[in-house]
Amino acid sequence: MTLRRVAVTGQGIVSPLGNDPAAFFAALMAGQSGIRRLQADFVDQLDCRIAAQADFDPLQHYTRHQASSLDRVTQFALFATRQSIASAGIDMAGLDLARTGICLGTGMAGAGSLDDAYARLYRDNASRLKPFTVLMAMNSAAASQIALEHKLRGPNLTYSTACSSSAVAIGEAFRLIRHGYADTMLAGGSEALLTYGTIRAWEALRTLAKEDESDPSASCKPFSANRSGLVLGEGAAIVVLEDWDRAQARGANILAELVAYGSGNDGAHITQPSVDGQAAAMRAALADGALAPEAIGYVNAHGTGTVLNDRTETEAIKQVFGTRAYQIPVSSTKSMHGHLMGAAGAVEFVACLQALAKQALPPTRNLTTPDPECDLDYVANTGRQVSGLEYVMSNSFAFGGTSAVLVARRT
Repeated sequence: MTLRRVAVTGQGIVSPLGNDPAAFFAALMAGQSGIRRLQADFVDQLDCRIAAQADFDPLQHYTRHQASSLDRVTQFALFATRQSIASAGIDMAGLDLARTGICLGTGMAGAGSLDDAYARLYRDNASRLKPFTVLMAMNSAAASQIALEHKLRGPNLTYSTACSSSAVAIGEAFRLIRHGYADTMLAGGSEALLTYGTIRAWEALRTLAKEDESDPSASCKPFSANRSGLVLGEGAAIVVLEDWDRAQARGANILAELVAYGSGNDGAHITQPSVDGQAAAMRAALADGALAPEAIGYVNAHGTGTVLNDRTETEAIKQVFGTRAYQIPVSSTKSMHGHLMGAAGAVEFVACLQALAKQALPPTRNLTTPDPECDLDYVANTGRQVSGLEYVMSNSFAFGGTSAVLVARRT
């Protein structure tokens, strides 16, 4: 079988740092933070009162009736998809819709709808729930609404592998095109988990960052000796993937070529990451793209800001790249947009696309106290202009052990 090349032709985003890719990346390069005190009526009941919220008013994009029947996770996903299709310049009516589909990742799916339903049942003693509760809360709701809106009849797949969900979704969509099962795919992820119940559950895990007393926006400190945990965020990102030859034939503006995808499972512990497992996923991606380690010019790290993850990922990068690991710029944009869980991989892949286009590397913010065990070039605090950046790697690792690594090439 001849493997087909896969072009990335569109991108859309909802994020704590802006709702279009250019604004999002400009904020990253400027070192701006989307982390702040949570704006919610239940915030005073929480121990952790910081988050990375998206500035998104659904009534600017949907009628009141539409908004009331769509969970926030689906509202994000639909908006990012529309934006991505527009940026790709695709006439959906001209596509073979039987060979056009959607792969979407999400960790908590319709968390808002579930939280609301439980409050009605157990707090308010309601005798009935909203008629669309199941349809709003089910894991596949966002992907299904995208498929309905755009009349897609190809694969409609939802992946839920915790923090790697959307990277897996992009990787699996890539494979569908590469192996000839589809010609065009919408792929990415969405997450809207800033609800009372979800945040309380994360507090119980004791992995959330302590609020920085002098500057709440600086609370996420990946690779820093004084890091204390992750900061929850919300948003979505969707990319358009196309068969390379078809994209060229229609005169598409090709943003990048998606050249490799590696995935695997730690098989060790449900919350503790594995150096060998993460290294295996990176090696799998390099092998998938027939790439030498020397080809990679930048790594967008999973970089959550937890003590164990950052050291583990640092060691995994060293295991894969050897002494050259010290020459490869690595950064964690979670330091600014927080951890978007099921949408994290897709949001960070958009950051990688922008890095290729702009020949610029976003920084790891708040890295002022280096950890001796995290001793790579993390593009500390200040973004960096570069030249000749050709291949970028995006790492996504997860509770449960599922890893996903994407590699894109500048065109």
